[in-house]
Amino acid sequence: MEAVTEGSWEALPVALSPGVLRALRELGFARMTPVQSATIPLFMNNKDVAAEAVTGSGKTLAFVIPILEILLRREEKLKKMQVGAIIITPTRELAIQIDEVLSHFTKHFPRFSQILLIGGRNPMEDVEKFKEHGGNIIVATPGRLEDLFRRKADGLDLASCVKSLDVLVLDEADRLLEMGFEASLNAILDFLPKQRRTGLFSATQTQEVENLVRAGLRNPVRISVKEKGMAASNTQKTPTRLENYYMICKADEKFNQLVHFLRQHKQEKHLVFFSTCACVEYYGKALESLIKQVKIMSIHGKMKHKRNKIFTEFRKLPGGILVCTDVMARGIDIPEVHWVLQYDPPSSASAFVHRCGRTARIGNVGSALVFLLPMEESYVNFLSINQKCPMQEMKPQTNVLDLLPKLKSMALADRAVFEKGMKAFVSYVQAYAKHECNLIFRIKDLDFASLAKGFALLKMPKMPELRGKCFPDFTPVTVNTDSISFKDKNREKQRQKQLEQQRKDREENGGKKKFIKNKAWSKQKAKREKKKKVTAKRKHEEGSDIEDEDMEELLNDTRLLKRLKKGKISEEEFEKRLTGSQNRLKAGTAAENGIDLISS
Repeated sequence: MEAVTEGSWEALPVALSPGVLRALRELGFARMTPVQSATIPLFMNNKDVAAEAVTGSGKTLAFVIPILEILLRREEKLKKMQVGAIIITPTRELAIQIDEVLSHFTKHFPRFSQILLIGGRNPMEDVEKFKEHGGNIIVATPGRLEDLFRRKADGLDLASCVKSLDVLVLDEADRLLEMGFEASLNAILDFLPKQRRTGLFSATQTQEVENLVRAGLRNPVRISVKEKGMAASNTQKTPTRLENYYMICKADEKFNQLVHFLRQHKQEKHLVFFSTCACVEYYGKALESLIKQVKIMSIHGKMKHKRNKIFTEFRKLPGGILVCTDVMARGIDIPEVHWVLQYDPPSSASAFVHRCGRTARIGNVGSALVFLLPMEESYVNFLSINQKCPMQEMKPQTNVLDLLPKLKSMALADRAVFEKGMKAFVSYVQAYAKHECNLIFRIKDLDFASLAKGFALLKMPKMPELRGKCFPDFTPVTVNTDSISFKDKNREKQRQKQLEQQRKDREENGGKKKFIKNKAWSKQKAKREKKKKVTAKRKHEEGSDIEDEDMEELLNDTRLLKRLKKGKISEEEFEKRLTGSQNRLKAGTAAENGIDLISS
């Protein structure tokens, strides 16, 4: 580990308590990082802070230590049901990680109780746990925390518990806003006392974050920690100990290059990023079949209950491969990640930096590699200018095995693989069309035939983006894909049942699709109202913790509305896309534009 620190803990102008110093020694943190030495004294001296520092710079300890010290210096000790500090973070994985770090310290202070409030489990369990054990320090995601503030009928008056609040921390603030959590943050802030210390921590400074600083913090001290040896006007946004590479290869060569690379680095720990949940599902299964004697796990935002277990298990592994979406791109600290592989470039340039930041953390060395299509090569110059992210080229490997025929065989043998591949292709194309850098990532320049080969598709899917196009370079299989069965006997039995029902319907209607008569408008409205009540009841029982992908859908709806108003899309196209988006949503309401935090 290189020396990237700024002095010993004992050198702080405000002395740390013996229990905190003991925990730091146990964790092996002998010295402070720059962001810690800059932030901790200010926070402990009751200043609001807005800290910006590169990913992997040690921001977590920069707020965990001041929280403990502020609570230890309280005139009155916190009672069981009194909340002294709240840490809000955008994802469950980051919340779990912060809770784990905090527990290393609180074990030396049995007077403090801590509680983790995240989605993926029954909120009533959280209510009962809080009532039984209390929660002097809360680590939470916005959706679940907001939900618990509205559980007074279930015997938890959290609004009364937070009257004793001393510290509020918003971690990864830019991501909280990108994910559309403004409404939840507003609701939470309304419950909190105005006299408090607030810390806002972020890896990137955006206008939205600036608005949040002005509205939510009182005369904040702004801290911006840059990499050493870099001019202020030319600040590198990735850690200097990170080696950043890019590889230019065709769409139908990319998967083979990925597998070849992973087979050559079997003993190391990798994160492999894909653009969509469907791509993670498809390629995760493919890699499991093609790379042996390596632990391969998959994680994405639409996994409701398995995410916490997968994340915790992978963190403990000495080596392995985690196939993931950008749900793992922010703030997550997985020990000893050797390589971050970006199979698909992210939808925004800032996300590229955050993905890379999962390695080369706190002075360690690490490497990152992004796969680019020939038409995307200008992205390298764009990143060097826009994100101050220097990169060097890695040439494609030679004598690489062609594994796409094997992937095709898997699709022919199991309908589940075939359907996953089709969904992955469709989701990739749709995500590509929404890329922030659309001057570089232009969907009209995509070689769909080569792309379909790279996905090992058996045939081209039917989708609007392919309408009216022909692909002489793509040869579909001669097999009738309807005849491909599921390996899972129960799923295949269900499919056959549905096919039989469809056949009967066609016979009854003379070969035509079954006509469903429109119901009266009043009956339709009544049905919608009933459905809303049932949904609201279920959300209350299950809790609402909106995931990354759900929020992205909501934000897309807002963008669609703007495009309709500007006349860029027709009403028919708007209705069609909106319906598709609503079908994909599982929870949540449309996020408002802008930030309304003035009341806080």
